[in-house]
Amino acid sequence: METTTKRCNFWLPNKKRFCANSPIGDSLYCGNHTSRSQAQWIPCPIDPSHSVLEENLKGHVNRCPLLKQVQSLSLHPFYRKGINGGSDGEQEEEEGLPAKTVSSEMKRNALHSMSVPQFCNLLEKIESIHESLCKDIQESFQMTEVCRAWIKTGEENRKLPFQEKHIMQQASILGNLENFGILKSSFNRKISEGEEPDKQDNSVPAVVEFGAGRGYLTQMLADCYGIKSVFLVERRSYKLKADRSLRQNESLRLERLRIDIEDLDLTAVESLHGVPFLAIGKHLCGAATDLALRCCFPVSKDNGGQCDVSKNLGGLAIATCCHHLCQWKHYTNKRYFLDLGMTKEEFHAITWFTSWAVDANHGSDLPDATNFRSDFQSIKEQGDGYTNGVEKILEEMEGPKRAALGFKCKWIIDVGRLMWLRELGFDAKLVKYVPPTLSPENHLLIASPANYL
Repeated sequence: METTTKRCNFWLPNKKRFCANSPIGDSLYCGNHTSRSQAQWIPCPIDPSHSVLEENLKGHVNRCPLLKQVQSLSLHPFYRKGINGGSDGEQEEEEGLPAKTVSSEMKRNALHSMSVPQFCNLLEKIESIHESLCKDIQESFQMTEVCRAWIKTGEENRKLPFQEKHIMQQASILGNLENFGILKSSFNRKISEGEEPDKQDNSVPAVVEFGAGRGYLTQMLADCYGIKSVFLVERRSYKLKADRSLRQNESLRLERLRIDIEDLDLTAVESLHGVPFLAIGKHLCGAATDLALRCCFPVSKDNGGQCDVSKNLGGLAIATCCHHLCQWKHYTNKRYFLDLGMTKEEFHAITWFTSWAVDANHGSDLPDATNFRSDFQSIKEQGDGYTNGVEKILEEMEGPKRAALGFKCKWIIDVGRLMWLRELGFDAKLVKYVPPTLSPENHLLIASPANYL
């Protein structure tokens, strides 16, 4: 006699089959796809990245995988929950509840619900802003002699544990820092008579790497430029880290801070007090860039809620990426978008477009100067009479044009960050630090205090 095993009744369109998990009790769905009301699902108070049924919350809190980590973090003076999170100004925050994260699905649905004239008006705004603000973005592919020598030595000793494309990106970040005057290389430099050897080192003795991962960017920086103190900020745990190699340098101090950037009070890190430091980050995904910027420029209650420029911040270099994950709450320069006539909803639409920049074949450079006005003029004239509205327009858009629109939106978001740094009195620029063939995520935001150079 054959027995039939029950399966979850949730259809998986990508896999073209039903879920293979077993349903819960008399339900037709498993725990992941339960048909119970969505109102019963609430974010875990310990780790909001996952949700739990409200009826199971009490038991879950006692066994959440991140419970011990959070309890350990709470003992450190530099842990302050949500200190760099920013504000959305929504009713939930006024009531003491966290602002809701706007998912990609929510952004897409909001776009599809636009009328055709509204959608075309948004594209015209994007065109106008890009033409007026993003013309002077330059390429700056760098490879300094000290980095070239470091790479050659690593290849000879077979000690480079990461891919060549990552090495090239790291070298270009450091090369741009040197060209901007923030780092000073002692490669092939002769020591003047009477000069102490330590005096030839870089004038920024410490580096804070946000989203450090395994720490390979800092490893190259420390080996090539003589950094004395290293602080690696990363919320996840990694294997094959550069920490072991860094700790072999007896003259270097290393601290790994396992904490979310949103919760890090950098001014409370005792070993950083009074120490000039350089803030860096390679591929800080989405809002992590904004969180890192807020971390470097904490808000002062004594200054009317304005950002304080740290006297010890000697420079900053952040390679941005994953703009589709950006959130209005965290974004540093909301006023920039509002002054351009953009709403919060249009900001989220722009972030959704940015995913198109990396959703294409980048075997060759894709133009970001494509003008969309002529393409959509006829559609705008038809208005809501256009078949299936905005959703159909997006489906029919050609791949290269989708990618070009995505690139424009990425530049607009990063230019807002650039202008925010300049308003704080920093010399700042935005460059393409590697070719798109190496990585389509090739924006580098670099800055130093105006009186530093």
